[in-house]
Amino acid sequence: MTGVFKPGDEVPKSGIYKVTHGAGHAEEHEVTCLKGEQFPVCTGCGHHARFVLVRSAHHVRSHEYFRK
Repeated sequence: MTGVFKPGDEVPKSGIYKVTHGAGHAEEHEVTCLKGEQFPVCTGCGHHARFVLVRSAHHVRSHEYFRK
């Protein structure tokens, strides 16, 4: 795992990810991604978006105190 993910890759850990986009499309920003889902394709720059984990966090439904 390199730590840099692209659209279509599986999210390895739930948490906050820094996103960078294709040149001139959008400024860097943060998003929440859930483990097991796929990183999405950007509607503006397509497959140029890249995701880097800033801080992992348990999704409330997967935390031992909140699982059903």
